[in-house]
Amino acid sequence: MKAAIIATLGLLLSLAESIVYAQSDKALPAIALTGGTLIDLSNSGHRTHDIPNAIVVLRDGKIEAAGPAALVKIPKDARVIDCKGAYILPGLIDGFAGVNSQAQANAWIYMGVTTIVGIQDERRGRLKLDAHPSPHIYRLDVAGSIDADSFLMSLPQWSSKLKNSDDFVDLDDRETKAQLEDLARVGARAVYLGRELTADRTKFIISESHRLGLITYGEFSATPYAGGLKDGVDVLVHMTRYVLGLIPSRLQEPLVQDPDGAALAPAYAYLRQLDVGDPSIAAYAKEISASRAALMPTLSLSYLRLPTHRNLWPPKTGGSGTILFHQPCPPGCASAESRRHGFSRIWHDARHIHAHGIGIASSLGPYSTGSAGGGYQQLL
Repeated sequence: MKAAIIATLGLLLSLAESIVYAQSDKALPAIALTGGTLIDLSNSGHRTHDIPNAIVVLRDGKIEAAGPAALVKIPKDARVIDCKGAYILPGLIDGFAGVNSQAQANAWIYMGVTTIVGIQDERRGRLKLDAHPSPHIYRLDVAGSIDADSFLMSLPQWSSKLKNSDDFVDLDDRETKAQLEDLARVGARAVYLGRELTADRTKFIISESHRLGLITYGEFSATPYAGGLKDGVDVLVHMTRYVLGLIPSRLQEPLVQDPDGAALAPAYAYLRQLDVGDPSIAAYAKEISASRAALMPTLSLSYLRLPTHRNLWPPKTGGSGTILFHQPCPPGCASAESRRHGFSRIWHDARHIHAHGIGIASSLGPYSTGSAGGGYQQLL
């Protein structure tokens, strides 16, 4: 185990070095990783053709060659790193993250995360696009509304819509279409569809985004999840949100007018009492699977609430005593004990959704750097 850890750390440091040189004008000799087991991640990780005693050759931050030792030649100028007893896999991708400092960029690379889909807001801070070294950053922005954290604030036609730095302005369809076109033009690769968007707005934004080649992230409340899936949303984020796809229409309808308020209490109360063997869970899972949408649980924000998990890093509290945590406990949970019990039931509902072979995309959450592992193991 110690040898595997040392080899893995050496591999990560080499990858970081390779990225540094790839982002500079300096030439870097090749790096050859030898003797490790190359993990087969094709077909969304469902393949099992792992390659023992593999060689991976890196040059200028890119994979030059990979395969069995008998077939891959090590370049003469290569620096060889012995990975015997370790596992080699491609750089990890975090699909919903932030990087607001050089320290955070360093942390991503140290953990093997070489690509993130990055969003900037009041919680995560501004994306540090000039970090060096840094994971590759694909930008994600909010669609259908605009605030000071938008990547479009450098354009006068958008910055002029905000009178104050804390303004939040809803956009009509014409403005949203222009917003999406400008986001694609400035290099955004994905857009976020928030809780307040109604079904007709969601459908419009998904259609326009796909026309422009933008990936759509959905965190719905006013929009029924069945509608978002039918319209082709690409990613569903936050496990404690997409379980709302299990609620009946009588509980969904009030969310159209009250997506973040009191209407959520009876919705989550219903989910807490829903039996994990209820056929609606399997039906919803098949609906998600048929749509080919990926699930992004943001596990680091959720597994902390499992009844058997002890949080070693208690969240800070604000001046009013409120916990500064990204996703609040489902409304209606009063005591700490009932909060844990209630979330545990919702967790198990979501776990049964995931059990039907739906693709899960990774996201560590806005604050955590590396705490998703335990949640993944328990979920899968």
